[in-house]
Amino acid sequence: MKAKAFQKIYTRIENITKATCVVEAEGITNEEMAYVDGRPAQVVKINDKWITLQIFPGTQGVATNAEVVFTGKPPTLKVGDDLRGRFFNAYGQPIDGGPAIDGEEREIGGPSVNPVRRKQPSELIATGIAGIDLNNTLVTGQKIPFFADPDQPFNQVMADVALRAKADIIILGGMGMSNDDYLYYKSVFDNAGALDRIISFMNTTENPPVERLLVPDMCLTAAEYFATEKNYKVLALLTDMTLFADALSIVSNRMDQIPSKDSMPGSLYSDLAKIYEKAVQFPDGGSITIVAVTTLSGGDITHAIPDNTGYITEGQLFLRRDTDIGKVIVDPFRSLSRLKQLVIGKKTRDDHPQVMNACVRLFADAANAKTKLENGFDLTDYDKRCLDYAKEYSRELLAIDINVDVDKMLDTGWDLFAKYFSKEEVGIKQVFVDKYWKN
Repeated sequence: MKAKAFQKIYTRIENITKATCVVEAEGITNEEMAYVDGRPAQVVKINDKWITLQIFPGTQGVATNAEVVFTGKPPTLKVGDDLRGRFFNAYGQPIDGGPAIDGEEREIGGPSVNPVRRKQPSELIATGIAGIDLNNTLVTGQKIPFFADPDQPFNQVMADVALRAKADIIILGGMGMSNDDYLYYKSVFDNAGALDRIISFMNTTENPPVERLLVPDMCLTAAEYFATEKNYKVLALLTDMTLFADALSIVSNRMDQIPSKDSMPGSLYSDLAKIYEKAVQFPDGGSITIVAVTTLSGGDITHAIPDNTGYITEGQLFLRRDTDIGKVIVDPFRSLSRLKQLVIGKKTRDDHPQVMNACVRLFADAANAKTKLENGFDLTDYDKRCLDYAKEYSRELLAIDINVDVDKMLDTGWDLFAKYFSKEEVGIKQVFVDKYWKN
């Protein structure tokens, strides 16, 4: 890091911990970027003239007389159309061998959009994944996480959503990714010929964990540019927010802050809300929709990270392995999109709400039949048909590898109804039965 004219430079460090250092300085602002002995750092605390800096790669080998150079500004990202099709690190620097971006420089991590500038979300985002589009339809301007166990193929699901979603720009933020996952995303996007509408910010396991804290803000600064300047429909995919929260915990512990529930910092709720509340639908048509991944520790949905996330977001998409078909599905019982009623039956076919409800109700009857079977009770003919239906419903509509449009999903639902049940057992309004029932 070469110092530039007018930058503030100090060469006396008062205190050094495992991840921070304290410098006596004046005229420094909170979250300002700096370089300590050439290592990127950020101001995390100001107490009068004592400035605490979080050094991203750690402090090992930093001497008390090391050079501290303040940049005079918080982290920034250069925005423009040149971002499209590119891969960047947590600082917004290219990691794909391409040229540096020449665009307008914007501070990251700004405030969320004023509520009076927001519009009620009303546009459908189709993903092609039936477990989402049929049962838990996404809406532009929505914020929703996938809850998944760490061993589930959530990166595959996110890549599929990126390729299938009807959005103008996809922005992917990877936090704590393995190099294999990073290369997987790059290969999938490249092979699909979709790189021109995808922008990626990556922090891998080889990078310092604390750098993950910059990734969501980098993604959302780019998202805000395209949504406001271009009126684009932007989909931001953030994976994995549990590793983001772990990085928050690392910083909190190193600054000797008292931990809250599950060793998380007391600011966890506001730290997550600051990110998720960037989701917005603008009146002019631009929008930012946020789909994130929150991995669960041992399937524990009461952990502080998913627990706080659930208060902020408008539902969740729950992945689980269905042992009956041997595939990962979007669980219809534990998944919920609180905004789906804004588009189903309005932006989709008129029978969508009825088919969705009937499918899930019959799936619930199959779950009851399975419980009866496990407890040694005799099954009725209806119970047996429900169990057969549930396997086909899971395989044809809930599995994450299903890629069809919404009308095809609805037609498949009607096919399953006619195959296993009578019109009366399905319980759908007669007007829709007359219109869509497959004889």
